[in-house]
Amino acid sequence: MNGADAASSAAGSDADAATEADAVATRPARGRVRFPTALLLTCAALGVAGAVLLAPMNWLSTLLTGPLPFLGMGLAGLWLLPSVIALRLLKRPLVGLLVALIAGLVMVPFSGYGFGSVATNLWWAAFTELPFLFVLWRYWGTWMHYVGAVTVAIVYPISAWAWFDLGSFGLGYQAAFFAVTMASCVAATALGILIADRLRRAGVGGRR
Repeated sequence: MNGADAASSAAGSDADAATEADAVATRPARGRVRFPTALLLTCAALGVAGAVLLAPMNWLSTLLTGPLPFLGMGLAGLWLLPSVIALRLLKRPLVGLLVALIAGLVMVPFSGYGFGSVATNLWWAAFTELPFLFVLWRYWGTWMHYVGAVTVAIVYPISAWAWFDLGSFGLGYQAAFFAVTMASCVAATALGILIADRLRRAGVGGRR
């Protein structure tokens, strides 16, 4: 190979390397969560709808906590509903938490708990995301939604044991408290799946 050919070959190699470097630089980072505009708008709509539902339910459950705590627990699963709908409909990482965050922010002026509503919504939504986190959001089986529902239905009464003073009641009352919470969470999850499937058939959510 003469000098001209060698120089031409070297220049071509440099150009190829530069092209590859540009491609790597402009390629989206693997594992990065992206939220297209259409998806964000859908999450915003679900969050606002969730706030419209949860704001009055928040006041009602607070009123029922004292005299009729069982009825209050019967409403507990509603805090899962917006996030379940979002995850089932959109099948994207973290949309459950995003919808819960939006709902909580909308509820701030109306809930009576201020920004505590944001924390509450995110706490419940975390359990809807958790099963999918364990598989890195690569599998979206229907049964995994129920794993989240059952998990939070066990964790919540335990975490709120002192608040409801469950230790002062008999074993039958305690078991019934868990059972009502479980039924509420599972029923709300089933309702969320049903709503999301109906929305998808209606063309909401678009391609994933």
